[in-house]
Amino acid sequence: MSEEPLIGKTPEELEAIVTRLGLPSFSGRQLCEWLYKKPARSFDAMTNLSRQARQRLSDGFTLGLNEATKVQTSADGTRKYLYPTRQNRFVEAAYIPDGDRATLCVSSQVGCKMGCLFCMTGRQGFQAQLSAGEILNQILSLPERERLTNIVYMGMGEPFDNLDNVMRSLEILTADWGLALSPRRITVSTIGLIPGIRHFLAHSACHLAVSMHNPFHDERQQFMPVEKVYPIADVVDLLKAGNTDPQRRISFEYIMFKGINDSPRHVREIVRLLGGLSCRMNLIRFHPIPDTPLESSPEGTIQEFREALVGKGIRTTVRASRGEDILAACGLLSTGGKSNLSPSAPP
Repeated sequence: MSEEPLIGKTPEELEAIVTRLGLPSFSGRQLCEWLYKKPARSFDAMTNLSRQARQRLSDGFTLGLNEATKVQTSADGTRKYLYPTRQNRFVEAAYIPDGDRATLCVSSQVGCKMGCLFCMTGRQGFQAQLSAGEILNQILSLPERERLTNIVYMGMGEPFDNLDNVMRSLEILTADWGLALSPRRITVSTIGLIPGIRHFLAHSACHLAVSMHNPFHDERQQFMPVEKVYPIADVVDLLKAGNTDPQRRISFEYIMFKGINDSPRHVREIVRLLGGLSCRMNLIRFHPIPDTPLESSPEGTIQEFREALVGKGIRTTVRASRGEDILAACGLLSTGGKSNLSPSAPP
């Protein structure tokens, strides 16, 4: 039997495993508690399992916990962790402390196939899907895990292009038998994959963030190819009709590009498009990437844009840029060419 990771499995799957190994079925629930509630760093630490049970589990399985191989710390306190995957590749996760709030930005894929022109992960291209366990590992192996207040699926990859594994990870994060986190502490971001959004709305109570970046169809598709398949107008229509959870927060992400999407006519179109939908808008400064003519809108323009939207009744904030000096800010995560990085211990 090859070593199979256990992180990412449900209680029913764990019970089936222990039963197959000739162990009492209740051992599955005990194992589940050690994986998600404690969590244990080794089978030997699972002291309420018999020595025989621990030996049989260790002979064929691994916990699936992998510590970061590299850590970078920003001047603003943000930390970027480099985690290995089973495909001998790497993903990045960004830990962002802010007073009493501590957010972890997790990845769902190695690279991304969506091809947005302003994103370094998109430049990397798609390399692999993360399993539910590899997504959860970014949380369970985080040194600051006990301080976490919020989790956002805004790292590498498009979450709804890895729908099954993302949904499984959300189930484990929020289930009473799992980490028992409030779904109101978790936000999943998407560029607008409608089938995934529809499934998410029906099966999860977590918050949703949609990357808009331009309200006009012709303009948006020039730097977001997804617009050709799933227009932002159709995404908004789905949210107006399909979000039946009044407690779910719907937000739109909007990177500000100088002279491209920061004019009064863009404000007017956003207001028209979002009319009747309870939502908020997050404005984001563009963080330059190599070989692109794109520039961030001037600070004054960003503030005027925010004020114009607020004046039309749309709750709008400007997101603070964090971790830019270690390439951990929005759109900068990438592990292209990082497979040969030398490990380093956390500072």
